[in-house]
Amino acid sequence: MDSSFDVRIHGIQTNRRAKGNSYTVRWKVGTETFSKTYATSGLADSRRSELVTAQRRGEAFNLRTGLPPSLATGAAEVNWYDFATEYADMKWPSSAGNSRKNTAKALTAATLALLRTPLPKDFDPVAVRRALREWAFNTKRRTDPEKPVPDDVRIILDWIRRNTVPMSVWEDADKVEEVVQAMGTLLDGSAAAASSVSRNHRIMNLLVSYAIRRKILRSNPLPKGRGEKKGRTSTRPVTPVDKRSLLNPRQVALLLAWIAKRPRRGHLYRAFFATMYYAGLRPEEAVALRVRDATLPDAGWGEFLVHEAQPEVGSQWTDTGEVHEERDLKGREEGDTRPVPVHPSLVAILREVIRELDLRPGDLLFPGERGGMLAGSVFRRVWSKARKEVLGEHEYDSPVGKRVYDLRHTCLTTWLNHGVPPAQVAAWAGNSVPVLLAIYARCVTGQLADLQKRIEGPQDLPRVEA
Repeated sequence: MDSSFDVRIHGIQTNRRAKGNSYTVRWKVGTETFSKTYATSGLADSRRSELVTAQRRGEAFNLRTGLPPSLATGAAEVNWYDFATEYADMKWPSSAGNSRKNTAKALTAATLALLRTPLPKDFDPVAVRRALREWAFNTKRRTDPEKPVPDDVRIILDWIRRNTVPMSVWEDADKVEEVVQAMGTLLDGSAAAASSVSRNHRIMNLLVSYAIRRKILRSNPLPKGRGEKKGRTSTRPVTPVDKRSLLNPRQVALLLAWIAKRPRRGHLYRAFFATMYYAGLRPEEAVALRVRDATLPDAGWGEFLVHEAQPEVGSQWTDTGEVHEERDLKGREEGDTRPVPVHPSLVAILREVIRELDLRPGDLLFPGERGGMLAGSVFRRVWSKARKEVLGEHEYDSPVGKRVYDLRHTCLTTWLNHGVPPAQVAAWAGNSVPVLLAIYARCVTGQLADLQKRIEGPQDLPRVEA
């Protein structure tokens, strides 16, 4: 028999913890003991009452799940791994490449926290994460009939599927806390970046909402305020720029000069990095520029008409199989454009590159060596070598210019520090004003004396004779 009328339901156990108490309901069906832990005493008392009511009605309790028929839900039958792959497949058609990759990362972290037993000692943790991220939660690769899943990956995924818990585990507050902690921790045990943690929580809230719609879960078990607040996913966090990462004009001049002297395509790489320093473009916007998108007069200021981004997401995450994915501008409506001023110094650099490479209007402004899109791995390697050769030891070891993206940060900060109104900087940069100020407000300097003079006069009280 797979059920029994021999049921004993115990009282609620309070678990005292530093982060707040939790409450465990324990009961026994035959010789099997079951328990569920809840974040509040009300939830625990409600579950215990349901179990007592079912027992009094004379229901037989399942020996495998511990539940009577009236309380059995789809969650007791659905395996987490199966549900997670189903969710990844459901999201795949409507998601961009980066969204697909981020979903896979979040599901990987959650899956490792939802194993019944620790990984076998002969499983490499890095290989396990790769198998989950690159195969289990990558619909394109997992379902490709021409390229079956490799045997070593299949062995790992089969073991994980057999050893993941059912979806009913989401009713256990302690287990949910383990998942939350796992989504904020890197493989080496260190804390993940705040933006990554928030992104993972948004993804998991969407997954739980899907589980509720599928009637697998009854309510959202994720803690309020950690990815969810008042029934809605939280807003995307904004991380202020680290002032130490900003470059000064001397450092930029030395770096660009060293890059320009490289024997292979040095002038092109100098122009690429100069575009971010002078025009504040994102790397994915700069690589997508074509010659016809730039107005470059013989003298004076020019202009970019930015209308496309080509983020590098990896061929396994795109529908086309290309490394880059064509996207509209970030935060803009489909087909929208963004004019950006081109500094006279940058105009001269770009005109030189166009002439040197004999580029036509339809050509990419910064073509790769084989004529395609400029690869991120290539320009990041060039930038890293330049930093090592040009910067002093203390500068190289510091955050200054450590990422190519720091050139954009430096540009936008320069605009703000030269008194360009935030609304105008936001328009050129492709940000909203609130986001711009949240990121760069700490870096705006050198205007205090001028601002003090502006408010000095109107606030002076008239002298009153005694």
